[in-house]
Amino acid sequence: MIQRLLSFLAGWESGTTLLIAGSLLVGAIAFALYWRQRHRGSILSDSLTQARNRLDSLQTRDSLTGLFSRAEFDRALEAATARCDQRSERLCVVVVDIDDQRGINDRFGLEGGDQVLREVARRLDECLGAQAGAAARVGADEFALLVPGDRLAGLEAALRIERRFEPVLQIGGRAERISCSIGIACYPEQGARQRLLLNAEVAMRSVKLLGGGAHAEYDPAMGTAQRAQAQLLHDLRIAIEESQFELYYQPKIDARSLQITAVEALVRWNHPQRGIVSPVVFIPLAERHGLIGAIGDWVIAEACRQAAVWRRSGLRMRVAINLSGAQLRRDDLVEFIQARLAEHAIPPGRLTCEITESVAMEDTRVTREAFARLGRAGIHVSIDDFGTGYSSLAALRRRMAAELKIDRAFVCDLETSSDARAIVQAIVQMAHTLELRVVAEGVETQGQRDLLVKMGCDELQGFLFARPMTAQALTLWASDERPASHAELAFRPSLFGETLPPALDSVQPAT
Repeated sequence: MIQRLLSFLAGWESGTTLLIAGSLLVGAIAFALYWRQRHRGSILSDSLTQARNRLDSLQTRDSLTGLFSRAEFDRALEAATARCDQRSERLCVVVVDIDDQRGINDRFGLEGGDQVLREVARRLDECLGAQAGAAARVGADEFALLVPGDRLAGLEAALRIERRFEPVLQIGGRAERISCSIGIACYPEQGARQRLLLNAEVAMRSVKLLGGGAHAEYDPAMGTAQRAQAQLLHDLRIAIEESQFELYYQPKIDARSLQITAVEALVRWNHPQRGIVSPVVFIPLAERHGLIGAIGDWVIAEACRQAAVWRRSGLRMRVAINLSGAQLRRDDLVEFIQARLAEHAIPPGRLTCEITESVAMEDTRVTREAFARLGRAGIHVSIDDFGTGYSSLAALRRRMAAELKIDRAFVCDLETSSDARAIVQAIVQMAHTLELRVVAEGVETQGQRDLLVKMGCDELQGFLFARPMTAQALTLWASDERPASHAELAFRPSLFGETLPPALDSVQPAT
């Protein structure tokens, strides 16, 4: 356009005309620059709008799950409680926390953990459905839902969530069952707006303390119980620093000779104010808060030290220790055990590692490698609490275990339940077919003992023979200074010499 205007001006000779034409030229140029700048400004404005929208989305939505963020949930909760106040209505906050998310991350990696979080979010969104409310991710593995209605509506929502989590989840091509701990708080009866989410979390944690996989309504007494748990956790951390633990030992009895052949090391906590604290109380707490590794290391080291003391006194004793799932997933577990054995000159065949059936049957690379490395190191492996899980013959054959330990729940019903007798007999026969030894724990009556001996159990353990005792008390037993009520029990001269190849009774260096 400007070029045509210049050509037009070339045909004019009048100065006035030239002035007018120049003005028109300047105006045209200014007009072109104006529209160019306006176009750029429009592009910049659109970019700013898009950036603002993305920022708003980040503030209102969780980037991983697509659910509301914690800040947006707080705004929705405030608006919902305001409506309840105006209309005299009720509202529930339901908090859902994934059980053992840390274990899922350990087994499947962070990518697998993220997959679980996305699937949990999808299922929770489905549970909410068309019902007015909001679903949000309010923590690393914690979710919250707004459910209109009274406490019954909250309970119904919790039941829907539990049912929705019954189907297994496929992670990395493997089926994984996910459970959740659910807490419910109803507005306004179970908390003001500022405390409603917190109270639902308190209810959720009370479920988690009992093992998870269930739901609970908020109760003010829960706060007191959790404060007691927090104090116990604080004391447990101090106990680890100050080694306030002690090992008690419960004998294992040869079923044929009824002589003592081994012991199981059981950890006790000598609390300075509470006295002896049972592992039933503090072991689950240690597992939930990542302290089980330190306690497990202490147990391994102390059991090896005591075994060396007994060995020097002429008592060739196999000692059994319990390994948790967290310990089994450690890359350096076998090296740590071998180092402690070498430090105290203990033959690997004198140590038994008891691993619960549920942990032993985890079909993960880490678990399989741990079993294989324990076997190659010559360490005796026992599958504990057998019969309570879902073991298969194929899985048992793949594991390098040498022993099955029948769960006490079957043993206690032996005299009264034909089903229990059939199950125990089947376990014994299956184990012997796979060339595994069988230990029955929880033996408390002579009738149970006689039935187990008749069925072919290799070893027995329980209060009928002895309760867990200190190392000093056990040493007195070995010196024939045991109580008269157990005078028929004796230590075999060659403990386990008949059950393992001779090579396992010699000290092998740590590798």
